Amino acid sequence: MQVTLLGHGRLGSAIAEGWRLTGTVPCPTVLTRAVPPVCPPDTRALVIAVKPAAWRGAVAPVLATLPADATVISVMAGVRAADLSAALPGRAVARVMPTTAVAQAQGVAAIWSDDTAARALAHALFDPVADTVDLDEESLIDAATAVAGSAPAFFYALAQALAQAGVEVGLTLDAAERLARGALRSAGSGAGTHASLDDLIARIASPGGTTRAGLDALKDFDLDAAGRAAVQAAVARARALAGDQPA
Repeated sequence: MQVTLLGHGRLGSAIAEGWRLTGTVPCPTVLTRAVPPVCPPDTRALVIAVKPAAWRGAVAPVLATLPADATVISVMAGVRAADLSAALPGRAVARVMPTTAVAQAQGVAAIWSDDTAARALAHALFDPVADTVDLDEESLIDAATAVAGSAPAFFYALAQALAQAGVEVGLTLDAAERLARGALRSAGSGAGTHASLDDLIARIASPGGTTRAGLDALKDFDLDAAGRAAVQAAVARARALAGDQPA
């Protein structure tokens, strides 16, 4: 199918890379500030991957050449479907929140649309590059963004903290960072299975062992509260971007 990708930043380029890797969309039309905003006449989907704060200015020049029956698929946090529909009237809208691991066809993506055909098209584009999760309500997109879209950075931050802790107990910085990165890869391999998170933890944390001691120490610092704070802050920011509450 003919797909036009508006925006080629980190997420947009990751999506395009994943499409090419899997053959989903071998040659998407990519529109950026350096390229005249002209959609091919057979464009079936316009995927908007620009910064949320700049989307109106990016979309306006595209409207003149975007086919009336094209589906709009937004991968922007905090931009509501109603606003997209108002700016691009007559077109069905789907919202997708993918992670940048779509570049390696190993991402995860939340999908919402109140239009059955638009939802199906979003699945056709993102099923090959991500584990797709359907959402029943658009309001859940913000939560999905916090739990999946933003969370890789949270995991990296924890790995960074663990590496620094390793330095403090005698490791070199290079050794500590390599070990922390390796731990992330190991955790990722387990996450790729169908085992529950409880089971994955139990496989490593035997009673009375070193891992269990570390987990108990994390509980002393209320890891659950830290997780809630991170998710709630990301959700609040997404709602602020959409104008639902003060920034």
